[in-house]
Amino acid sequence: MNFALGVPDRLVVRTVPVTEPVDLLARLPDPSALAWVRHGEGIVGWGEAARIVVPGGDQDRFAWADRRLRELFGSALVEDDVRVPGSGPVAFGSFGFDPKSSDSVLIVPKAVLGRRDGVTWCTTIGDGADPLSLIHPRTQPTGLTWSDGTLTASGWTHAVAAAVERVRAGHLGKVVLARDLHAVADQSIDTRVLLSRLADRFPGCYTFACAGLVGATPELLIKRTGDRIDSLVLAGTIARGTDPADDRARSAALFGSAKDREEHSYAAEMVRDALIPLCTTLSVPAEPELLTLSNVIHLASPVHGRLDGDRSVLDVLAALHPTPAVGGTPTDVALDLIRELEVMDRGRYAGPVGWIDGRGDGEWGIALRCAEIDGARARLFAGCGIVADSDPQAELAEAQTKFRAMQYALEG
Repeated sequence: MNFALGVPDRLVVRTVPVTEPVDLLARLPDPSALAWVRHGEGIVGWGEAARIVVPGGDQDRFAWADRRLRELFGSALVEDDVRVPGSGPVAFGSFGFDPKSSDSVLIVPKAVLGRRDGVTWCTTIGDGADPLSLIHPRTQPTGLTWSDGTLTASGWTHAVAAAVERVRAGHLGKVVLARDLHAVADQSIDTRVLLSRLADRFPGCYTFACAGLVGATPELLIKRTGDRIDSLVLAGTIARGTDPADDRARSAALFGSAKDREEHSYAAEMVRDALIPLCTTLSVPAEPELLTLSNVIHLASPVHGRLDGDRSVLDVLAALHPTPAVGGTPTDVALDLIRELEVMDRGRYAGPVGWIDGRGDGEWGIALRCAEIDGARARLFAGCGIVADSDPQAELAEAQTKFRAMQYALEG
């Protein structure tokens, strides 16, 4: 055992098909959940066969993580009777937003349940514990109290105003500013309850959990299946209306908004420019479409391509993160301004979250609409793209709308 990394010398992995119907989230046995689920499909895991803490700093942390996983998975004894993306050995991962962050972690669970395109399977590593074992009872969060995060609402709007001045002065084109919100329950928060509520309320989002980070992100940063890659760029947001007519009016306003279209174009163009060198073919729409969720409407651009070589999903992540949808442009200038104006450590908020298997396939989103859970404490996050035409009060209202997903998950 490599105790520094929490990594065994060799994994013994067994994947078999499951014939009975399985509710993935309902089968999680305890609150230390690992999950990536959308429309009832995906993978969930529990236990730890290995944990790799990814160092921050100037090195390419995605390449470092990819090498460690290739070594670990390459030496594994694997029996995989299913052989679909997500079967065999899998690592769930969550990376810190800032490249210098030391918060990034990869976890190889002892047990995994998965479902894809009607195929269901279970994977065990090591002791062969039954992945369909009975679960421990779930506990609803109660006695929640709320408090401001690093900045009050007034303090955050002042930061937004300062960012708008920098953009108008020509220092940068866009910056994404985030704020946090704190909640405390009267006992430890059961992440399984949050996952179930999020999956029920936002079935079209990717409901995720990794090392205490829980959320439901609408944004697919990258999906790799063999040489095919898919991404969904989201930037530009408006709250849902009170009825269908109001929804239509708001959708039209968002689609016609010069401010939101500018914000979206920065993100879509960066993803295109980052992926072109990695692909033989790449399809990026000329203009965005509308993505309607239960609480907000986004401008969205679906991107599809074919990789030009043997690149794992982590290799592609290295080229993409951080996108202007969560950082800004130019990237280095935006990151410096974020560090100056947010006055907080984002941790893993707005960083990549997802999974990778032994073939290099995987799905990774951006950790949005999420909270870090630590015992009875929850730290929620929300961010907004700031451009020259941004209004601080409107951005505050947008951030409050984005908080509601996790507030609902906690309060029910």
